Amino acid sequence: MTDAPPGSAAPRLASGLTTARPTPSTLLLCLSHLRWNFVFQRPQHLLTRAARGYDVIFLEEPIFQPGISPRLDLNRTPEGVTVAVPLLPEGLSAAAIIATQRSMLDDLLAPEAGRPLIAWFYTPMALEFAGHLHPDVLVYDCMDELSAFRGAPPRMMELEQALLNRADMVFTGGRSLYEAKRNRHARVSCFPSSIDTKHFASARANAAAPQDVASLPGPRIGFFGVVDERMDAGLVGELAALRPDWTFVMIGPVVKIDPADLPHLPNIHWLGGRDYKELPAYLGAWDAGFMPFARNESTRFISPTKTPEFLAAGLPVVSTPITDVMRDWGPKPDGTGGLVEIAEDAPSFAAALAMVLERPRAPWLKQVDRRLAQISWDRTWSEMQGEVETALRAATRTSRVLTAAELVKRAAAGD
Repeated sequence: MTDAPPGSAAPRLASGLTTARPTPSTLLLCLSHLRWNFVFQRPQHLLTRAARGYDVIFLEEPIFQPGISPRLDLNRTPEGVTVAVPLLPEGLSAAAIIATQRSMLDDLLAPEAGRPLIAWFYTPMALEFAGHLHPDVLVYDCMDELSAFRGAPPRMMELEQALLNRADMVFTGGRSLYEAKRNRHARVSCFPSSIDTKHFASARANAAAPQDVASLPGPRIGFFGVVDERMDAGLVGELAALRPDWTFVMIGPVVKIDPADLPHLPNIHWLGGRDYKELPAYLGAWDAGFMPFARNESTRFISPTKTPEFLAAGLPVVSTPITDVMRDWGPKPDGTGGLVEIAEDAPSFAAALAMVLERPRAPWLKQVDRRLAQISWDRTWSEMQGEVETALRAATRTSRVLTAAELVKRAAAGD
């Protein structure tokens, strides 16, 4: 997770940044259902890299507070991303919420008129207030099947179809999502979870354990990430009860579920969220990782970013049989090649963890490092940007042709 300090907001965004092949003075507007300071994941990895070449605005969902006047809070992160948060009074009608967001968005973009605009959607729901925009390029980066999540708005599927109808390109966060979307749009590309290897590999340095885990007995089995309906809390409790001699360390914010419903045993430690930069220190203090995902509609299409992050940290990891984890990281049908062990229930989880805790690390780490050398967030962003720039140049050429045609028409009319 990240905890970027707020900066000063300027009425106009800085321009003139450079990267490999950006279209000059391009503005990238990201419309997100996730908050920048929540968990550092796919949007943050990609957009911090985008900010090296584009001016990036990350527009979040509103925050409601009693008795305030509507305003748009603008803060610039150290990475150069402008985070825009609508602050709205409680009690507004649904129509007023949409209208206010649309007005705020128009005011935000008005000083940027004339610049090339990329609209980067993470949530189809943003079409309710941003559907009137006509960006040069519209990207739908589909990182999750949001319609399957608990509390998904009723219009999610309808608006996703509208977004697919308008998008110039669709990116997906894993193979299962790609297979679900590839026949719904003419230009769908699969960009699975990637890795900042250098960041997580620092966990291998044998540094001192963080204070809140240093005194916990080993072996320590760890999890990090959002704790919500995608976690099989029952499995965590059963596993901890089965192996009271192991310590289970759980890092991440609890959302959409009641913390009281989580298992609370002496060997389970729910630590809450931690900053992204702190994660390697925690992973370095663990002996193995586990991914106890539930098997339900909300996990059907997931491609967990934490999979390669565990591996980069040098930690063996056991996961429930999530489709993309099995296909990308699990054993092959002939039983070879697996970097992640797969288990379905508490007894098989305990057996798999016991096996990886005893397994020699060196041969396995060589396989891990060979595989991770093939992927990175830098490479993922470079490939995405290549597709966006191609579309942006095409849009610019079309705009010039239309402008020239208009000039010819006016000349013929004697204007």
